[in-house]
Amino acid sequence: AVIVAGAITIWLAMTSFDGMVEDDYYKQGLAVNQRIHRDRMAEQLGLRAEVMRHGTQLRVILTAQAPLSFPPQLNFKFSHPTRGGMDQLVLLNHEGQGFYSGALETEVNGRWHVFLEDQELTWRLLGDWQLDADARLQLRPLY
Repeated sequence: AVIVAGAITIWLAMTSFDGMVEDDYYKQGLAVNQRIHRDRMAEQLGLRAEVMRHGTQLRVILTAQAPLSFPPQLNFKFSHPTRGGMDQLVLLNHEGQGFYSGALETEVNGRWHVFLEDQELTWRLLGDWQLDADARLQLRPLY
């Protein structure tokens, strides 16, 4: 039985390819400093966001302690912790005075990593969101 199990293990190791998690791991490493800079910029601006979801509709209220001209659009990314094919990017449109809205492609439930950022990628807010029902989330800078 041990010989058969060993032979199967060797066959699986030789025929399957795990691959690298990231093909461009060096570039990913260099990008860490850029992401940290964006997090610190959000902190300097005193950015906060409250995110509300009703079905597939998203509504965001963005506030800042420092003077900020609200961008016409924001990116809201849903990243599943274990399934890359389920990620979604929602383009939020400015409705005035820090209010933004947009719609998901499909309904989402469970735990998600979320990222809110401007189109120029100068700042970002992030967090984890447990979406089991109509839920709210407070986003703050990482630092």
